[in-house]
Amino acid sequence: MEELFPERHLYIRSGGEMRGFVLSTSKQIMGAGIIGAAALWMGVCTAAMLVSALSVSATDQELARRNAYWERVTADRQARLNSAMQQLSQADGSLGELANSVEKRHAALALLLTDGGFRGAPGASAALAPAKPRLNVGSPIQRVQYTLMDQERMISAAESYALSRAERLRLAFRLAGLNPDSYAGRGGALGGPLIEARDPRALAAVLDVDESFAQRIQRASSNMSDMRSLATAARGLPFFRPTSAAAQTSSYGVRLDPFTRRPAFHSGLDFAGATFTPIYSTAPGVVSFTGVRSGYGNTVEIDHGNGFKTRYAHLAAFTVRIGQRVTVGQRIASMGSTGRSTGPHLHYEVWVNGRAQNPNRYMKAGEYVQQAE
Repeated sequence: MEELFPERHLYIRSGGEMRGFVLSTSKQIMGAGIIGAAALWMGVCTAAMLVSALSVSATDQELARRNAYWERVTADRQARLNSAMQQLSQADGSLGELANSVEKRHAALALLLTDGGFRGAPGASAALAPAKPRLNVGSPIQRVQYTLMDQERMISAAESYALSRAERLRLAFRLAGLNPDSYAGRGGALGGPLIEARDPRALAAVLDVDESFAQRIQRASSNMSDMRSLATAARGLPFFRPTSAAAQTSSYGVRLDPFTRRPAFHSGLDFAGATFTPIYSTAPGVVSFTGVRSGYGNTVEIDHGNGFKTRYAHLAAFTVRIGQRVTVGQRIASMGSTGRSTGPHLHYEVWVNGRAQNPNRYMKAGEYVQQAE
């Protein structure tokens, strides 16, 4: 090391005076170490940004492939519809009875979609409601054509409704660094006691539709089940903002410490605001700590279960007690400047299984969750 970093002498002449500085081997090694650490830090950050960009690109490609698939399915069903209409126009027999049969099948499909996995979902009733029958249409063939077109509209709306909301929630969980498959429910009953969605052939027999049409119903039901499971799980996770204060003064990660003016790791987010600005719980849970922590000042900690915990620090006062159960959005404290603080602000942390996480990712995920509702 002494050969690589030999002792160097630096002489500076200023104002007629000569000053000498000695750059020892240890000081040169320390300087080289700082430069190397900074380069490594920038490399890790760049790699993380590239991985995030590639992940988003892969999601866009998957959505494009799915859109192309549904367009092909729609074109295929339209071709089948045209073929069926042509056959019906050439067929003999009682077209009135055929029309009544198709309308009964349509009513069963409407009952399955509205009273099955889509009951109670926001906007589902309006999107999936069957069209009003055309009382003035006298031709049976026209009744059949109108009913089949409405069936296609309803199943397409069900697929689009369930898929778009399920994908938005899956993306929210990925933004938070969580695996959506761990929270999504698979399978389940469709249409109450009528039929189980696990068997598309049985579903096709009950509804008197072809198996491919029954499989589309099954896929929509599966996405709807995932959407409900993810939405339920999201309500128990810290996806929401802890304060209405808009100013965010310090982010998660390495920053210059306001007291030492040296780089230091910051394990949360800082929100600046006026003293006594309300602080809210970001998820339902049980208060596990209230009191003073070294450096944090007045602190409230909430256990949300499944390894999730949030911490709210530098508070002026808190309004909850240990063991109290709180809900999302419930006021728990007031903003202050206690502990190691330079002014009124909230220091907010998210912990998962004993490790600090970036709260910003969870708040961004919360925006997607709110859009899916």
